[in-house]
Amino acid sequence: MSPETILLAETARRYAEIDYPALYAQWQEWRAARPLAGCTVLDATPLFFNTFPKYAALLAAGADLTVCIPGNIPHDKDAAEFLKRAGVPIALGTQPAGPFDIVLDNGGANAHVPARYGYAELTRTGAHRYAGATAPVFVADEGRIKAIETSLGTGDGFARAMEQLGHGDFKGRSVLLFGCGKVGRGIAVACLKRGAFVYTVDDGCCVKPPEGVPLIDKRDIQTVRRAIAQAWAVVCATGRAEAAADYAADLVQSEALLANMGVDDEFGPAMPAARVLFDKQPLNFSLKEPTHLRYIEATLALHNAGAVALRGGAVKPGVQPPPESLENEILAQMRVHGRIAKEMDAIFPF
Repeated sequence: MSPETILLAETARRYAEIDYPALYAQWQEWRAARPLAGCTVLDATPLFFNTFPKYAALLAAGADLTVCIPGNIPHDKDAAEFLKRAGVPIALGTQPAGPFDIVLDNGGANAHVPARYGYAELTRTGAHRYAGATAPVFVADEGRIKAIETSLGTGDGFARAMEQLGHGDFKGRSVLLFGCGKVGRGIAVACLKRGAFVYTVDDGCCVKPPEGVPLIDKRDIQTVRRAIAQAWAVVCATGRAEAAADYAADLVQSEALLANMGVDDEFGPAMPAARVLFDKQPLNFSLKEPTHLRYIEATLALHNAGAVALRGGAVKPGVQPPPESLENEILAQMRVHGRIAKEMDAIFPF
């Protein structure tokens, strides 16, 4: 069997088609159209079994695919071994020298790798690393779709990871959350659903927390310190390295559980890794499936679509958001065929 067939069969064994309707639609369309025929593609999406339908769609499109495992992102070693046996090449760490025709990046880890048609970046953190780029850079995180993963999926993943570590009883406990963007809001809602009292630290001029979540202005240092002292858990989800570094001494001395939910170390170098759950790595990545496929598949499909847009010359030079029409196509597949259609419509005004 071809790698594409093997990966799709393994996906079907683990998931129902309603868990990945947008990726399945890509696979169906692209195996006929072959929009990436002859293209060398490097894909640095975090490697787990729920990434397999993404790879299958790219292979169906005709891509000559290499999967990259960045050194700073956890991955499923069993999934990596399966991928090797299926015949898909894997590059570790900073090994991929290129050039490739297209780089599907994550966190800007491969911004240095030459790419003939350009780059599609999965995260907003990575987009910062492409600032000033003259090549086309399609940023999946700049659209509406990413909110499904970050607000629904990451909050769910955080709660499941806490439960796996024996900290699943949130009821009546205080959670202090640094960051009230898409990821922070999702974690806040997940904690509220489980009965926690949630407080968030951010810029009061720029963000609006979910209903029922008091906001502590990040400039109010004394109030932040008091909240740390009273917290059952402190979670960093700002998307910025060392965002809570000024409070390292308070956090070390507190009795609170500490969790990082950003790609970078948000606690800073003064915080011992052993003091933070999962050694400062994003806590949901301690799970076999950090984000359920049903919540992440739209983002993965949009990332893939960026490759096709780059190949077709539809992405202008510099950092670019995804076209609204492209996102609408993916969302339509999810509304009609997806498992989380009602969940999406209830929370997001798409």
